[in-house]
Amino acid sequence: MLRILTVFFLLLFAFSALAQINPNRPLSGSSNLDNRFLENPDDSTRVFTKEIDVKLSGKTHYTDYKIISYNTDTTYIDTTMNLAKYYRFNFTKKDNLELFAFQNQGQTFNNLAYTFNDLSIYPTIGARAKHHSYSEVEDINYFQVPTPTTVLTYRTGMEQGQVLEGMFTFNMSKQFNASIAFKGLRSLGNYRHILSDHGNLRMTMSYNTKDERYFIRAHIAAQDINNEENGGLTQESIVNFESGAENFKDRARLVTNLTDAGNLLRGNRYYFDQSYKLWQEKDSVKTRRLSNFKIGHIFNYERKHYEFKENAANSFFGQAFVSPIRDDAKYSKMYNEIYVNFNSPYILGDFKVNVSDFDYSYSYKSMLVSDEEVIDSKLDGNLIAAGVEWQTDLKKFNLHAKASTILSGNLSGNNISANASYRIDSITSIEAGAFTNTRSPNFNFLLFQSDYKSYNWQNDFSDEQTNSFYLAINSLKWLNASAQMTSINNYSYFKLPDGQSQAKPFQSNETVNYLKVKISKEFRFGKFALDNAFIYQNVSSGNDVYRVPDFITRNSFYFQDRIFKGDALHLQTGITFTYFSKYYMNAYNPLLSEFYLQNDAEYGGFPLFDFFINAEIKRTRFYLLFEHVNSHFTGYNYYSAPTYPYRDFIVRFGLVWNFFI
Repeated sequence: MLRILTVFFLLLFAFSALAQINPNRPLSGSSNLDNRFLENPDDSTRVFTKEIDVKLSGKTHYTDYKIISYNTDTTYIDTTMNLAKYYRFNFTKKDNLELFAFQNQGQTFNNLAYTFNDLSIYPTIGARAKHHSYSEVEDINYFQVPTPTTVLTYRTGMEQGQVLEGMFTFNMSKQFNASIAFKGLRSLGNYRHILSDHGNLRMTMSYNTKDERYFIRAHIAAQDINNEENGGLTQESIVNFESGAENFKDRARLVTNLTDAGNLLRGNRYYFDQSYKLWQEKDSVKTRRLSNFKIGHIFNYERKHYEFKENAANSFFGQAFVSPIRDDAKYSKMYNEIYVNFNSPYILGDFKVNVSDFDYSYSYKSMLVSDEEVIDSKLDGNLIAAGVEWQTDLKKFNLHAKASTILSGNLSGNNISANASYRIDSITSIEAGAFTNTRSPNFNFLLFQSDYKSYNWQNDFSDEQTNSFYLAINSLKWLNASAQMTSINNYSYFKLPDGQSQAKPFQSNETVNYLKVKISKEFRFGKFALDNAFIYQNVSSGNDVYRVPDFITRNSFYFQDRIFKGDALHLQTGITFTYFSKYYMNAYNPLLSEFYLQNDAEYGGFPLFDFFINAEIKRTRFYLLFEHVNSHFTGYNYYSAPTYPYRDFIVRFGLVWNFFI
């Protein structure tokens, strides 16, 4: 079935592309692009075998180079430099204020805070520590560009290695756009046996007919996230690390718990979303929004493998059935959704109704039969769900609500959410929202098999219920602030059972009540600026199972200006201070790729200073980072998780280079 769908998808992609080629139209081109405009006559191309003349006329604005998100929010390819881009200059391309990185690039992150959005009603495979750099459907962007565009990204790794990513997007006509991107990461790390080796391939296309009745967007994603796992430092090595002894500042001298272990997450996804307008209002005024009625279809097939391998069994995980260790969990899902959508510029707004079919399979090689229990080899089933969604604009108000529920199948789940925003002026808005979500815990809580005896279970857990309310204000003039209150019933987590040393899944009988308040504001003093972000957190109940630091702060003081003749160089340089309070930080289990509760010691409470020099020359941005410059002066007590030290002082370099044809 998958092969048939893959062939169908590729044929659809190819025919859509070929159908748009017009050999009689001239080649578009551009000789100059800056942050204001580029010259370009036409957005079509032709097939050619001989030298051709490029004719330029008219002007194409930089905002014509559009990036379209999963939710159809549109931004543009921005070549300017700012502090927000500096915060996102990492292998995840996200601001990691609420996460704390492990030593090596490409390893996992420990959560310092949690953000609850509108959650899915379906469980996932689990192995959440492997998913920070995994591109989900919501992370895929589509493009609409008048000329071919390339973005190259490079960043040095730890000890040896680098991150290199290339993205190329182009159009075959104004209606057909496509892109291909690949990100490769390889980094050795400063400690033993923590090599990271990642690959991420993404191909996208979007097409619409000239009358804008039929739309389709699609992507293929192939990803593998491979990490060596050393299990952290031994107790003797922890003493040597914290002593600051000169002999052990070469971190490769420190002994680790594991020497031949690794885990791997592989995923392949085939996705498309297509719609056809059965009716649309006719009007000669093109700038006016028109009413329309359309039907649509979403298809998403994804297959994941999570593997843990070890050349020989290690007592670190307890007794084993066999050696070597070869754990392999397989997960596949096929999602089909049919929807009808009515869109009106009037009070009714945008109204959508959908029905979906969700097939899933989570499996291991065989059933496990032991003296203590019998554990099934898989969980699978078929779920039928339905949902509605409504959104409208009423002058300065925007209202959005949606609901979905599983109607039939061997799992249950539902979701209801609503939010409203009010735009005070062009730079200030207020938003409030709430949602309630019920769904099954992830599959690795319900079923897990391993060659290690202690890591085998099958549980009948209750559905988790998450209720959340938030209030936010966003203002370029004043500040950005948000407060979110979340309660979780039947919270599922991992911990060490009393008297045991191997993590197992549990479910809390106590409701978790979690408050997070986040405030950010930048102050400018001529060519100097101070950017501040502060998070306060409180767990009023359930703090035995839900652990976060009381506060997190990040403050960047920097200078920026354009220098040299003609403002050729945009320079930005400064220092960033990061700090979070001590708390019982979660420990990391590499076999599960999950974090679990520990009560042995508190971690945190150490300052981090990073010095940075960022520069922009035309369409190239350079980043030079002196990371953790205070590591030799404030004591060797910095950890990303128990037994996993954070990174020492290191100098790193990177760049982002935009090409426009």
